[in-house]
Amino acid sequence: MGGYEAELPAKNAEGDLIAAAQHIVAALGTKKLLSQDERKILVDLRAQLTTMTMVDDPKTVNESIIKGVSETEQYLSVISDKIMNRVSDESMIWDSGPEDVSEYLKAVDEARALTERFESLCLSKDDEEVELLRKAHDVLQTAMARLEQEFEHIIVQHSQPFEPEHMSFRSSEGDGAVGSPYSLDDDPLEDSLQRESVGKNLEDFIVDLVHPDVIPDLKCIANLMLVSNYDRECSRAFVNSRKHALSRCLFALEVEPLSIDDVLKMEWASLDSQIKRWVWAFKIFVRGYLASEKRLSDEIFGGFGSLSDLCFTDLSKAAFMQMLSFGDAVAVSPRQPEKLFRVLDMYEVLVQLQPDINSLYTDKAVRDEFCEVLRRLGDAVRATFLEFKNAIATNASVNPFAGGGTHHLTKYVMNYLRLLTDYRDTLNQILEDAERDESLSPSAESVAFTDEPNQLDGSFAPMTFHFRSMTSALIANIDEKSKLYRDVALQHFFLMNNVHYMAQKVKNSELRDIFGDDWIKRHNGKFQQQAMNYERATWSSILSLLRDDGIQNSGSNSSTKNILKERLRNFYAAFEEVYRNQTGWLIKDSQLQEDLRISTSLKVIQAYRTFVGRHSNEISDKYIKYTADDLENHILDLFSGSQRSLNNIYRK
Repeated sequence: MGGYEAELPAKNAEGDLIAAAQHIVAALGTKKLLSQDERKILVDLRAQLTTMTMVDDPKTVNESIIKGVSETEQYLSVISDKIMNRVSDESMIWDSGPEDVSEYLKAVDEARALTERFESLCLSKDDEEVELLRKAHDVLQTAMARLEQEFEHIIVQHSQPFEPEHMSFRSSEGDGAVGSPYSLDDDPLEDSLQRESVGKNLEDFIVDLVHPDVIPDLKCIANLMLVSNYDRECSRAFVNSRKHALSRCLFALEVEPLSIDDVLKMEWASLDSQIKRWVWAFKIFVRGYLASEKRLSDEIFGGFGSLSDLCFTDLSKAAFMQMLSFGDAVAVSPRQPEKLFRVLDMYEVLVQLQPDINSLYTDKAVRDEFCEVLRRLGDAVRATFLEFKNAIATNASVNPFAGGGTHHLTKYVMNYLRLLTDYRDTLNQILEDAERDESLSPSAESVAFTDEPNQLDGSFAPMTFHFRSMTSALIANIDEKSKLYRDVALQHFFLMNNVHYMAQKVKNSELRDIFGDDWIKRHNGKFQQQAMNYERATWSSILSLLRDDGIQNSGSNSSTKNILKERLRNFYAAFEEVYRNQTGWLIKDSQLQEDLRISTSLKVIQAYRTFVGRHSNEISDKYIKYTADDLENHILDLFSGSQRSLNNIYRK
């Protein structure tokens, strides 16, 4: 019984081994693909079997132990020869065909399995075992170095260009320097105030940066290197092989590495062009190139935890930070009103791309820097917006504006505000976020510029408050400029022109939604009041000559005729003076020009006809210099901006 009990475990162990082997064979018969763990186990099993001999009886056990080290060393030598023969050949293995690739991969996998076997068994300090392990590591390291070369070679040879210049969503403003569209010297925004494209219609445009046919080969190499604990070498090979492609992309996007000093030294026309190109390029770089690069990294390293993210970050971080640095440089540069639209373009692009950046990068440093640049651009928008309001208030003139027409400042400000309506949501959000900022809260200065009822009751959006504050500042400035005219009538004429221009700009543009109809109504009343003030200042004293005051009690008929003759002479002289001066005054708006001519004509012609008709018996025709029709035609010449003189000969 004792002998039977001692022998039973050995027989059971042998039966279990056979059953397990049969189970493995059956399982393999139903599989077409192996997982990485399954493959590793089978490779380890094969390596272990090569170090074992068939045991028929207990005597062979001792013999196998004695022979084990020498046979394993021989097996390692065979694997080493296979690898070294292939490594010594300068031709690339993956260019030689699938048989060579398969043979080399098999040899490398055997070297890996054998090395792991040695590491698990080499627990003693036996010099012979340690030396054998060192040799195995050397063989594996040589094999991995060649795989690293092959990996880089495949990526480089099968890389496909990223060509942003051929993308259909390219902005039409992408190439070509354009001067500043925001100059007080002219009215460049007058006729074509349309927001330039910042690529809002750009869709994700992910392309294959490496030909899809070689992705399985790259994954195979990566898998083998990673299970061999050569992940650092593999990721280095990936980054090195893609750096040139990244440089080519930046070159194609024409993105220059500019420092803060470079930006500060640039003329506005050049900086304007650089910003427009950056806005276009940054969106393509993120949603096109970086997204494509991230997909490539995921395809190769996606099954190995965070390695894909690390490879992508190592490759792209420096270039991405370079792109961000330009935005940072613009954000901290001096606040100038002409920059506001460009800074808003940059801000909007970063807001649009923030979800993309969070998806692409797990690196907190990258995300934090992105958010910091976004914050600084928002601060720049707010500060520049305030600077614009201050610029309106402090814009000074030494000489009166020729012709009393619409001042360049008025055109500039209203067109500036109209252009800002394209950024309504963005600007409202930025201003709303800054309401807690003391510098943007309703200050004494802003209240002084404000003549709007209920302006500060909180019922308006931030843009409405600030826009109304700016127009109030503009009217106050225009009022100061009007005082440069000596002629009181021209002061009112100048104010009428400018307030009318403001009201029409709001009424006939997107500004209407921001200012509201009540604002338009009140400012229509303001320019109409100025028109009435102009008429009184110009014509009241002249029309008083056509009244009968002092004529009825003049005494003799001869005295009455002399008074009438003198009244007409003075009236004609005053009318000619108005004609000579006010034909040089300008109303550019045709409707306002016609309305004021008609209003003037009704008052002057009616008074003249009445006066001449009432005294037709006392006034000889030779003293009638102009008929009512003549005067009416002359009034139609007023406000044309071209000074004229009437013929100074009495009508015969």
